[in-house]
Order: sequence, then structure tokens, then C-alpha cells
Amino acid sequence: MEVPSLQGLGIEHGLLTKERHAKVSEKHRSLRIGIPNEISNDECRVALAPSGVSTLVSNGHQVFVGAGAGELAHFTDKEYSDVGAEIAPSAADLYSGCELIVKVGPPRDDEMKLLQEKQMLISALHLGGTSPAFLQRLMDLGITGIGFEFIQDSDGTLPIVRMMHEIMGVMSVQIAARYLESAEGGKGVMLGGISGVPPSNVVILGAGVVGEWAARTALGFGAHVIVLDNELGALRAMEHYLDRGITTAMATDQYIRHAVSTADVVIGAMMTAGYRSPVIVTEDMVAGMSEGSVIVDAVIDQGGCIETSHLTTHANPVFKKYGVIHYCISNMPSNAARTATWALTNVLVPYLIKIGDMGSINEALWTDVGLRNGTYVYRRHLTKKSLATMFGMPHRDIELLLASGI
Repeated sequence: MEVPSLQGLGIEHGLLTKERHAKVSEKHRSLRIGIPNEISNDECRVALAPSGVSTLVSNGHQVFVGAGAGELAHFTDKEYSDVGAEIAPSAADLYSGCELIVKVGPPRDDEMKLLQEKQMLISALHLGGTSPAFLQRLMDLGITGIGFEFIQDSDGTLPIVRMMHEIMGVMSVQIAARYLESAEGGKGVMLGGISGVPPSNVVILGAGVVGEWAARTALGFGAHVIVLDNELGALRAMEHYLDRGITTAMATDQYIRHAVSTADVVIGAMMTAGYRSPVIVTEDMVAGMSEGSVIVDAVIDQGGCIETSHLTTHANPVFKKYGVIHYCISNMPSNAARTATWALTNVLVPYLIKIGDMGSINEALWTDVGLRNGTYVYRRHLTKKSLATMFGMPHRDIELLLASGI
């Protein structure tokens, strides 16, 4: 069993999306939803677990899953077909037969050729790798594009981002602990130390969700944890949540330089939703770190916040610069593919049901603030100001487009 039972409920019954037949509204229409294979060599997740497919089918939708799409997350084609999914033999069949595509990573070049006019696309966008050409292609096709990074509910939470960032925060410390070991070329120290030997210094840049869960995990290892951020309120909140078990400081050049120079581990977690991560650790700061220290730039998919970082892959996860080990993988949750897939399922399924219940994507966007906030291209227009600013492109406000009926 992968997770201990909770009050007699096993994982399959206690933690997965619960199936139920929802009351069908007058507007409801059946959607053809496609869950394609993730063609990136580094992506092991799939957008929906079989439990989520079961819920969608029971709500009257048709779900098509690419053959083998769930294998790397240990979900078999039989599990999907048993709950009512149709297994698509090829990507071309899946894309051509579905009006709504739900996937983890943004479409790659081969997939861009398969997208259909006026399709709906829900996926991550990965701001660090997004280009004007990619956005323009989606606009030319009249795609309605909804990005994981932008889906924001009325209370300000980013549900998909939060789920993935919790995983990233935990994993970043687990990874750092491994690469500190001598066999991995690290300093040969433990995060928590032992009796008579002091713990390692873990410096976390950013007091958001990634930073919080990295701090929780590092404290669990017994490390000495320093968290830096440029918002005093965020630091105060983290001290409160973690019972002042951490040291906090404002992310000024002086404090960053001092903390990094004494760090055994630096976790890059500084980001602002919808924008590129700010670079706050300079190359000369990295050069001043001791040999065998570890940097995990957990927000490299948003561009990274450490100047010496560049994208790495699961096949070649690290590189050394100035003797410092750098781990800069953009899709860290892929290494916890099964957990991450369940997390995505829990968040995505209610949105998909909402689109079907509203009868059209227009009505769903109008009535659901999370989906509306998540939309970055709609009716051949770029609708995210942050993307427009990043690439020098014009944009239109999504609410004005919906109201005007364009």
C-alpha cells in the first residue's frame, strides 16, 4: 500500500476523486476530452488518473486517452478503459477527435501541428520556455488556452500551482540531501548533523509555497534554515506557521550575499505568479560558495532566480559551476509522477465538469473566475498582460472580450 489507510479507508477509496452522478443541467453538453501522451522524455505525469476519468464519464463526457499515456505514472490502459475511457491508438486520432485537450506540459512542435481550429487547451505554459511564436500559433488557430500557472480562484489561491509547488518544495530538499553526499560529488555532510556535529545551513530564497514546504522539509531533516524574501508579511507568516523554527531576513543584496556565502544548500524559490522569476543570486555570489555545496533552482521553469542556473534534464540533472552542484530541472514533480497525477486530477476534474455544465467555454469563462484568470489566449487574442509585457505583444482584456461576444 502506498499510503497508510486513514480510519479504515485505503488510498483508492479515501484520497482519490470520488465518483458520483451529478445532476445534469439544461445547459449541459457532453465534451470530447483528450488526454494525450506526454512526449517530452522527462515527463512521467499524465493529466488525469483513472479515478478522474471515471468521474468525467459518469457526468456524461467522452474521454480519450492516448495508448500508454499513464504507464510512467503506473496507470495502465486497462485501468482507463475499465472506467469508460476510449484508448486512442495515435496522437493524430486523439487530437482530431477531441474538442478539449488536457495535458501536463505545453504542446511541443510535433503536437502544435496536431492542434485543431478553435480547440480548447488546458496545460502548463512554462514561462521560461514560452515564445511569441508559440503564442501566435495558438492565436492563429483560435485556440482557447488556459494555463496551469494562471488559474487563480477568487480567494487569490492558485490551486494547480500550489499543489505542484508543495511537491517541489519537499522534493528540492530531498534532492539537495542526496547531492550533498560524497558519492554524488557533494561536501559529504548531512542536512541534520548528529550529536556534537552541527547541522547544515539551508538557505531558501522565497517565502511562497515552494519555500514554505522546502522549509518544512529541511526542518524535518534537522537543518538550520534561513528564509529570505522581499515581503515582510510573507516572512512573518512563515515564522508563525513554523513556530519560529527558522531564521528570516529581508532579501536585500547584503543579506543574500552573506547567507549564500555560508550555505551548504541554496533553494531557489523566488517567484511572482504569471511573471518571470527575478534573478537575485549573482554569479559572483555563487563563486563565493564552498565547493560541493548544492543549488536547487526550483523555479527554473519560470526562468530561475540564480544567475548561473540553466535548464537540466532528468537524464542529466546536475552540472557544476565554481565547484557548486546545480540541479535545475523544470518539471521536478515528474519524479513523483503518481502523486503529482493524483494532485492534478483533484484540481482539474471540477473545472472540466464546470465547462460541460455551462454548455460552452464562453459561459464557463464568464461564470468561473479561476478559468477566466487562467486564460491566456482567447478568440485569436492574447489576454494576459504579463505575457504581453514580456514579449512586447498587444493584448485584450478577457472580460471585455467575453462581454462583447467577439
